[in-house]
Amino acid sequence: MAVEHIHQLQPRIADGRNAIRHVFIRDLVLSCRIGVHRHEHGSSQRVRINLDLAVGDERALHDDLANVVCYERIADGVRELIGGRHIRLVETLAEEIAAFCLVDRRVRSARVRVEKLDVFRDAGSVGVEIERFSAL
Repeated sequence: MAVEHIHQLQPRIADGRNAIRHVFIRDLVLSCRIGVHRHEHGSSQRVRINLDLAVGDERALHDDLANVVCYERIADGVRELIGGRHIRLVETLAEEIAAFCLVDRRVRSARVRVEKLDVFRDAGSVGVEIERFSAL
């Protein structure tokens, strides 16, 4: 296995040796104006968002919120990204969420899943999952 490939896999593991912890948000359900079809324009539909952020930070925590990646700030940022605008693709929304999460230099990777919940009667959801790594 190539050394760079191993390096890319490391952020996925909550690993004490590499000071990696995972900050996650599970099953955040929001109303979103999303879709490419005419019937999807002008109305909202439910999306479920799951995030898993591999966070590397050598600083001591000191039980201080300023020393961690705050999941409340991340959730608020996702809500703001969705806002009242229309987004055509779940892929676009996933990319924007990942880019927002990676602005914090402590975030080494962001795994983002965006699911539309009410598309097919015979499926629980449809969507996309991506993983993006920081440029550092």
